[in-house]
Amino acid sequence: MFLKYVLIGFFLYFLFKFVVDFVIPVVRTTRQVKRQFDAVREQQQHYYQEKTTPTPSAKKSTSADKDDYLDFEEVK
Repeated sequence: MFLKYVLIGFFLYFLFKFVVDFVIPVVRTTRQVKRQFDAVREQQQHYYQEKTTPTPSAKKSTSADKDDYLDFEEVK
């Protein structure tokens, strides 16, 4: 009878240790990694939204811009 209670006590102790030392840290780490992935995804979406939206150009191309171009000359 006494041995039964001791075994149940050991089982509960090891179950508690497993939950506290393994399950809880895994859950916390998983949540943290998920938050970081979500933050990176939001940054990427923000970057691509800025990149794809047309921005009004302040400078229009003129014929003078074409005159400023130098032809490429290969150096040997």
